[in-house]
Amino acid sequence: MVSEKRPVTIVNVGYRSTNYWVVSAGTSRLLVDIGWPGTLGTMKASLKRMGVPLREIRYALATHYHIDHAGLAEELKREGIPLLVLDVQLGAVSLMKTWTKPQDAYVEITGDGNVVISCEQSRRLLAAIGFAGEIVHTPGHSEHCVSLLLDDGSVFTGDLPPEAYAFDNPAALATWRLLREKGATRVYPAHGPIRPMGEPPDHPAAD
Repeated sequence: MVSEKRPVTIVNVGYRSTNYWVVSAGTSRLLVDIGWPGTLGTMKASLKRMGVPLREIRYALATHYHIDHAGLAEELKREGIPLLVLDVQLGAVSLMKTWTKPQDAYVEITGDGNVVISCEQSRRLLAAIGFAGEIVHTPGHSEHCVSLLLDDGSVFTGDLPPEAYAFDNPAALATWRLLREKGATRVYPAHGPIRPMGEPPDHPAAD
């Protein structure tokens, strides 16, 4: 059964210079990028401060599998939040542990509790929980990067290099062209302020 569409709201629950976006349609919520390893208490406190009940998060989505973006994935699964993994990301999930150190307190991601889909299947899954949009494969930072693109033009791009600075990165430039063609108008990056498409990240956010 497809959920009734509700107005989308977006809040930032980030910390340690990384944005973690909670995208909500009523009480149906997605967490885009998942937190540093060993910081579950910080994430819970940030969610509480922003009025986001942990139990209302339907899925956690990592734009890519680097430790500042997916380090809490397994710990959040243990809290009851399924990990939404795109098939283009599967090879990167297990490799992330090679970038961690013992002091990171990283809990390795298992296959249990993961929901694996293709980008082509994403629109249907999102619609079922009240969102109009899709998940797009967006290489340019890492080959396995993905972005959440809502039909209202909001796009959550993780560490995709800003278009203005990607003159020597053909993959990133191609990704920005694709996002523009698909209707992206407003960028929610993992680092820095929200910005309109095409503006460099040091431009003041227009809220």
